[in-house]
Amino acid sequence: MDNSDLFRKLTCGVKFSSKNNPSLLKRKHTGSTTKTPSEPPAEVKLEIKEEDDDSDDSSGAEQVPLFPHSPLVLSEDDIKEEIKSEEDGEAYEGEDSERKRIRLMSPEKRERYHQFKVNRLRNLHQIKVKKGRKVAVPDPLEQFRELAERYNVSNQLIKNIESCGYKAPTPVQMQAIPVLLEGHPVHACAPTGSGKTAAFLIPIIHHLKKPMKCGFRALVVCPTRELAKQTQRESLRLCEEINLRTHVITKVDEHTTDYGLESRKHYDILVTTPNRICFLANHNPPLIDLSNIQYIVVDEADKLFEESKNSFREQLDSIMAACSNPCKVVAFFSATVTKEVTTWASENMPNRVRFSVGVANMAVDLVEQELLFVGSESGKLLAFREMVHKGLTPPVLVFVQSKDRAQQLFTELIYDGLNVDVIHADRSQKERDNVVRSFREGKIWILICTELMSRGIDFKGVNLVVNYDFPPSTISYVHRIGRTGRAGRRGKAVTYFTKDDTVNLRCIAQLIKQSGGSVPEYMLKLRKSSKRERKKLEQKAPKRAAIRTLPAFEMQERAKKKKLIARTKAKKTGKMPVQNGHSKNGQAKSQKQKKAK
Repeated sequence: MDNSDLFRKLTCGVKFSSKNNPSLLKRKHTGSTTKTPSEPPAEVKLEIKEEDDDSDDSSGAEQVPLFPHSPLVLSEDDIKEEIKSEEDGEAYEGEDSERKRIRLMSPEKRERYHQFKVNRLRNLHQIKVKKGRKVAVPDPLEQFRELAERYNVSNQLIKNIESCGYKAPTPVQMQAIPVLLEGHPVHACAPTGSGKTAAFLIPIIHHLKKPMKCGFRALVVCPTRELAKQTQRESLRLCEEINLRTHVITKVDEHTTDYGLESRKHYDILVTTPNRICFLANHNPPLIDLSNIQYIVVDEADKLFEESKNSFREQLDSIMAACSNPCKVVAFFSATVTKEVTTWASENMPNRVRFSVGVANMAVDLVEQELLFVGSESGKLLAFREMVHKGLTPPVLVFVQSKDRAQQLFTELIYDGLNVDVIHADRSQKERDNVVRSFREGKIWILICTELMSRGIDFKGVNLVVNYDFPPSTISYVHRIGRTGRAGRRGKAVTYFTKDDTVNLRCIAQLIKQSGGSVPEYMLKLRKSSKRERKKLEQKAPKRAAIRTLPAFEMQERAKKKKLIARTKAKKTGKMPVQNGHSKNGQAKSQKQKKAK
């Protein structure tokens, strides 16, 4: 408060006019304009009166007003109260200044200002909403507490969200949760480890509200059983004390299992892989009832649509046909975008809300990426053992291109004194579950796997990803290294390559550079591979030498010993070994017949 404000408050109610000035009043009555001679100033005697500072003013003496003509007499307490109230008013005015300014705006200006704030929030978190949409995209969510105000989400669900460790919504959750809560189809692309699972589970749990005996009401389709199990665990955490029941189909037995009847009694949310649900839905009569499905979520959608022998495109079409509810909401989530998914979504989901977080098909910048030239296939094993010798911090994921190579590498490393295990499609479901659980608990330091584990699996704190075999595509590379650097943690990814891995080397080098990494300049100047070469590599893995340390002559000696053992066993049993599809006796007979002719 400055001097002018204090003077204004102390002189509140005072009027300055000619009535208060006697000389002006006298001049007005006489009407004379002549200048009267000025009288000599009277002598003023100055007297300084000493006062005691500790004197009490509450003695009953009448207070003299500060200004004699002012009708308002302010005490010292009144002045203090006024100053305090003004300071409080200034603070309150600072807090609500934005609300007051918005309230005074015109409707058009208020709408523009609101859209400016929404765009600024999306740009801050790199949320890019695609144009051409036919529906109004709801505003992003800044705090989970806003769910109760905007969408009447229960306090128990918000409590479960906070207990799961979600302090604030991630960018994909900020936009996907409001869209699904308003019932719009979604096609979302967000980096690995950005919380896509919670982004579609929270709206599903809110809309289902409580258990009902009417069958499955929500369906989540995942490409692998491990991802389905992981989604079920997250759903169970979010459904704490809400009592919604989540089920994963583990065994398909048409004689003992009838999901159409059991679902009416026990389950609300179904999480499964495409093949299992298609077997149950296409059976005559159908063994599962999907007529009450309200939400269909396709997780890792680009994997289900890729053109390969493991493509699930046809299975997904049959699943959509089995879900006959006309009011169902379809949502696609993935870390990468492909042309096949975009084409299908544009044809079957015309009113979808399509958005992406960050740059599409880009690696996470929290991962330190390295390309290492190893010369030949035998150099990969030497490079890995050298890395182990220098020291590495588990847990570590090692990716190879096939289950045979995974087993070969496991056979080589199992005798090096490392806690290593392998997971691939040939292992039983029980073995795979045990391996995943042991890896999560830290009992396994190094896990050798195929592309099976590159999609959606969330291992907490994976420090290193090693691409032992070069990825067949940039999308595969993004998903592989996305197993580390999750939920804000940093990680590292090392990719081995030989002279035969130059088809995708230039593309992956450019991707690393765009993510903030450093690569040699010669990689960026390599010849760009044709689309036909890249597609062929995606469909069929290249032939590579076996992973072994034994020399070739020793392998030949072992093969000879095996043949000798087989011959001795055949002699004892009286059966000669078959060579080239004919036994020795059969060959002798045929030669005699030729000579006779």
